[in-house]
Amino acid sequence: MTTLKAICLCKHGLMQTRSAVQNNVADKMTSGFVSCLQQKTGLHLNKDWTQIRGVSSKTDIDKNIKEFKEGKFDKIPDPTHLEHFRKTDKPAITQQTSNLPVTTDDPPPIGTHTLPHPIWTDEELHNVQITHNPPVKFVDKMAYYSVKAMRKSFDILTRFDWGERNEKKWVLRICFLETVAGVPGMVAAMTRHLHSLRRMQRDYGWIHTLLEEAENERMHLMTALQLRQPTWLFRTCVIGAQGVFVTMFSLSYLLSPRFCHRFVGYLEEEAVITYSKCLKDIENGSLKHWNTQPAPEVALRYWKLAPEATMKDVILAIRADEAHHRVVNHTLASMNEKQYNPYEPGK
Repeated sequence: MTTLKAICLCKHGLMQTRSAVQNNVADKMTSGFVSCLQQKTGLHLNKDWTQIRGVSSKTDIDKNIKEFKEGKFDKIPDPTHLEHFRKTDKPAITQQTSNLPVTTDDPPPIGTHTLPHPIWTDEELHNVQITHNPPVKFVDKMAYYSVKAMRKSFDILTRFDWGERNEKKWVLRICFLETVAGVPGMVAAMTRHLHSLRRMQRDYGWIHTLLEEAENERMHLMTALQLRQPTWLFRTCVIGAQGVFVTMFSLSYLLSPRFCHRFVGYLEEEAVITYSKCLKDIENGSLKHWNTQPAPEVALRYWKLAPEATMKDVILAIRADEAHHRVVNHTLASMNEKQYNPYEPGK
């Protein structure tokens, strides 16, 4: 027992000696640091290092923690007004001083934020022809007869060819068709965008053309809505048709992009036929007043029409757009998915 007690006392003495040595070394290092700091800065620091080691005592820290837990934040400064958070010598900004318009209270007019798109000359507007790209392969024939079946069914359901084709019938037809026509470009662009992200490969320039097409069809709708606001029944039909068409077209594009672009190409052929009929009704039918009716402001901005433009000029511009989409989609349908898009933005 005596030997064990002696060993314990020896161990305790060694630990005290080591602690004393460590404290002595720490004090010497602290004294050296303080002396160096005084020489460099000229400051006279207290010899007791514990007084300059912290800015607050334990009592102050406990008090601040207690106030923080109790939700007393009145004395906490605003970081944006503290000097060490400031990046310049300018006074702190207390409120927004921008002169830009606030879009939530004063939104810009329709058509001010659009993608680049073709602006047609008078010659181009009046030289649009009704053309047809004959289907060759099985996929092309399937796309062609699908469009023909849809066109015939829609004409029967809406009784478009029965009775007089007045303004109400025309505007409602344009509105409904454009809600459908704006889907393919957006679905195709989204699908190719996701493919590019997932495969980590380039898109070869197709996306911007498809997005421009989708927006162009939507602007046709926005223009037609300036003439007439649809009823709740019409809007319900649009929701149902869009739900079905978006689902079917998305699945089809995943399976066969060629079929989808050929389908849209034939759909645009029918659109050119429809708007050509509309122009005939403007010339000799029930829409003669569209020869003099001023074009909506959204149409003037979007197609950069003359201030004196009429609804006839609007229909000419829409028909030219559809003829352009006809050519673009038949071209894309004939290309490999990894071939570069020949159409530049706005062309």
